[in-house]
Amino acid sequence: MRKLLHTTAAIAALLALLTAANAADVGVRPPVYQPPPAYVPPPPFSWTGFYLGGNIGGAWGQGNVTDSLFGLNFGTTTNNGVFIGGGQLGFNYQFGYGVLGVEWDFDWAGNNNNTGNGILIPGIGTIQATSNNGWITTVAARFGVTNGPWLFYGKAGGGWVGNNSFTITNVTTGASITTSNNNTNSGWLVGAGIEWAFAPNWSAKVEYNYLGLDSRTFTVPAGVFLAGDTFTTSNPNVQMVKVGINYRFNYGIGRY
Repeated sequence: MRKLLHTTAAIAALLALLTAANAADVGVRPPVYQPPPAYVPPPPFSWTGFYLGGNIGGAWGQGNVTDSLFGLNFGTTTNNGVFIGGGQLGFNYQFGYGVLGVEWDFDWAGNNNNTGNGILIPGIGTIQATSNNGWITTVAARFGVTNGPWLFYGKAGGGWVGNNSFTITNVTTGASITTSNNNTNSGWLVGAGIEWAFAPNWSAKVEYNYLGLDSRTFTVPAGVFLAGDTFTTSNPNVQMVKVGINYRFNYGIGRY
């Protein structure tokens, strides 16, 4: 009996040792090494894409007025600046640090009477010439350099101004003659500006434009004072300073 007990105890002890050894072999396996995910930088910011926006600002017009009947020079017709506002549509293409594009804009102008000097004509009175422009539109190429969200650009192209009226007034008598029409005057455009992309799809800009226009003539019709006299506006021009905001349709092309 005692021998059986000793044998049983020895077997039990052996099983315990085998179980402990097996547990030691299995243990807690070390975690499998997982390399960190590779860093993928965001795509670089790009100006490439179409854009649509609005603008407001001021415009100053001037031109030298003369007449043919008396050979008078009424001097430079000028205005003190008028409010303009409208919109623009364009496209940019970026290559490296360079940007090329094209832009069309249209602006309505406030009451911008350009008034020349009054000249006294003996026996007739003091004559004054006044013109009014109603709207301005331009089409121009844009070219510039960029530093991330900043774009420094120039513009060159052409423009048109809607001339609503030209008025000759006899300040002494109060008589006047006005031609009202929707004729346009065309010319060349140069400008420069800065644009800042403050969000993935939004940018703000400020720019200056100079629009040099063709000379215009107005002949006074028969039946009124100064009938047959031809008034010529030489070297007219319009200068504009505008601020604007654009929505750029290039989401995913370049982001912060």
